[in-house]
Amino acid sequence: MDVSYGQGGDKFIVVLDAGHGGDDPGNLGNGYKEKDIALNIVLEVGKQLEKTSGIKVVYTRKTDVFIGLKDRGKIANKANADLFVSVHCNAHGSQAHGTETFVLGTHRNQTNFEVAKRENSVIFLEDNYEENYGGFDPNSPESVMSIVLSQEEFLDQSIMLAGLIQKKFTEKLKRKNRGVKQAGFVVLHQTVMPSVLVETGFLTYKKEGSYLNSKKGQTEISTSITKAVLEYKKTLDINIGDVVFLEEEETRETELPNEILRDIVFKVQIATGSKALVPKAYNFKGLQDISRVKEGNLYKYYYGETSDYNKTKTLLEAAKKKGYVSSFVVAFKNGKKVALTEAIKTATN
Repeated sequence: MDVSYGQGGDKFIVVLDAGHGGDDPGNLGNGYKEKDIALNIVLEVGKQLEKTSGIKVVYTRKTDVFIGLKDRGKIANKANADLFVSVHCNAHGSQAHGTETFVLGTHRNQTNFEVAKRENSVIFLEDNYEENYGGFDPNSPESVMSIVLSQEEFLDQSIMLAGLIQKKFTEKLKRKNRGVKQAGFVVLHQTVMPSVLVETGFLTYKKEGSYLNSKKGQTEISTSITKAVLEYKKTLDINIGDVVFLEEEETRETELPNEILRDIVFKVQIATGSKALVPKAYNFKGLQDISRVKEGNLYKYYYGETSDYNKTKTLLEAAKKKGYVSSFVVAFKNGKKVALTEAIKTATN
């Protein structure tokens, strides 16, 4: 099947970003160098991904050089990438350990803010950083919160990829799962595609630092990230059937009826892609009641609709039985997508 991806055309373009580099070593927990470990992992991920037909890999750096956060985003944007994956190693003053993958969003707690602050502080090594980042201050929670809206369009896909990465780390490698989190990372703010920042573990935790610094550890981590990216791509591919029918006329997006616009509506998002498919059952494995909405360069496909949140469980189960294993519930208010928590609160009042 010929698939045209969200931004890169016939090739699925993945930008791999090894954190830090050059004069910026990153954290040096237990004497290990974050910049070297991140680079080794990224190069191995790229090597593995390049074996798959239809994937193009772009690196923000392939050697020990310093690349500004803004320039990393520019590289990804110029490549018209479909994914941006930034690789790092964590640090903490305690015995904290495990993996966590971040998407851009409001930091929910002080711990998330501290991680973002540490990774963002590299801008101080750049010339004219005040001009380049519009007065952004990594030490200011308010400044960090101001950047989170830029990735809203891609948040669903970013969370999906982050979840797959954590799943691979946890199920295959038995790593401690610290979860998918949101925080204000400048490097993610600069990109205009689904983007994640992977904290592969804590160098400050001796056992974990030793593992990450080893060939075995780096290969296992790389393989997990690679498998997650391939599964993410496969999800985009299989979410549209073996034979698909494209919209022949000028694209007409689904509009919600007036009576629905007055209410909170819950739907199950089952697919995302760059092609305007006819929202009929024959394109979606027999599922009826499909709607389509265009957001940016992507089309999002939804199954079912209900004003009763309790009924979404049935819809979600039906979608997953059809093979849409990464589907999830979304909410609309007055025809606009809103946070699920906000919608549930409104619907129950």
